[in-house]
Amino acid sequence: MEREVWVDWMRVAACLMVIIVHSTEPFYLGGEGALILTQTDARWVSLFDTFVRACVPLFIVASSYLQFPLHYPTGQFLRRRVVRVVVPFVIWTLVYALWWGEPVENLQCLLFNFNYFAGHLWFVYMLVGIYLLMPLLSPWAERVGKRELQFYLLLCFLTTLLPFVRAWMEPHPPVIYGSGGVPNIARYPLWGECSWNVYGLFYYLSGFMGYLLLGLYLRRFVGELSWRRTLAIALPTWLIGFTICFFGFLIGVDNDAQGVFPIEGPTGLAAVWEATWINDTASVALMTIGWVLLFRKIKASGHFFQHILLPISKASYGMYLCHMLLLVAVSGWLRTSLCIGNDGVLGIWTTPVQILFTALLTFLGTALFSIVVQRIPWIGKWIAG
Repeated sequence: MEREVWVDWMRVAACLMVIIVHSTEPFYLGGEGALILTQTDARWVSLFDTFVRACVPLFIVASSYLQFPLHYPTGQFLRRRVVRVVVPFVIWTLVYALWWGEPVENLQCLLFNFNYFAGHLWFVYMLVGIYLLMPLLSPWAERVGKRELQFYLLLCFLTTLLPFVRAWMEPHPPVIYGSGGVPNIARYPLWGECSWNVYGLFYYLSGFMGYLLLGLYLRRFVGELSWRRTLAIALPTWLIGFTICFFGFLIGVDNDAQGVFPIEGPTGLAAVWEATWINDTASVALMTIGWVLLFRKIKASGHFFQHILLPISKASYGMYLCHMLLLVAVSGWLRTSLCIGNDGVLGIWTTPVQILFTALLTFLGTALFSIVVQRIPWIGKWIAG
């Protein structure tokens, strides 16, 4: 099968975008809970984080585009996923459990969930869930028609509006704290949901299912688009999504700050600010569509692609797993060296410089590490995927 060059470009970009997201977090989750030092920092945080918020959906679209419906038997598919996804995940889960926090407590928690000190590992649980669904849906995906798939995509998109409906019905939902002080915003019940039933009308079509179907739709029914048509679709959808995300975060912060900074509170406060950034909201879905259409226009497959970008693309999963170890160290070093907030060495530019340099140094460092480890005979694939 001919290599889809644009998917590699998109996977590498999504990996960098994830690292930018995590490089931004210290500037609104800067203490024991939520903390934003200045109004300027709030603007920088919203700008950077909003710009890259479609990163996780881009990974799902890439997986769907390349693997859905399945090209080989279910058993073979699952065995490959275990080797490339599950085993490296287990290894790095243990590394984080032993490296951060209380090792004994962390190891006990691993029986039931990921280590909260390594929160980015939530992604792997979701990804494995998607992989388990692919064999079930593949027979349907092989014969589904364009109109039928459009209908289901529309239903999935409607579910991305549910967070906004819940926010309208209950503007200030209570925040419930679970194990380790991790917040969970109580959801206003809609269409069949209640205290004894979470399986409402759209439950089985919500979440990341829409991105799985989007990858299928693009491969099956969307041919080569001209630049003019691509921009006519991609730019408006991306800008609408960006606007909702950007101002949604700032409005939440400004309403709580009432013009007084720094603003701080429990971790749940940051979870409320992030409401328009959630992966299954319409704002992120629209940006995802815009990004994917733009990446599909990339055809460059020359020397740079073959010798630099392609190896990084193949190592991107390993980069995702290990990047937080380096990122925390780099971020801490830069914050110590440049200070923080408007009192930093570079004034109002201190925050964006720290975010960008943290992301770039982490990206380059983990890329080099993952590529080298991946090439170790026999054991490389078990560590870096």
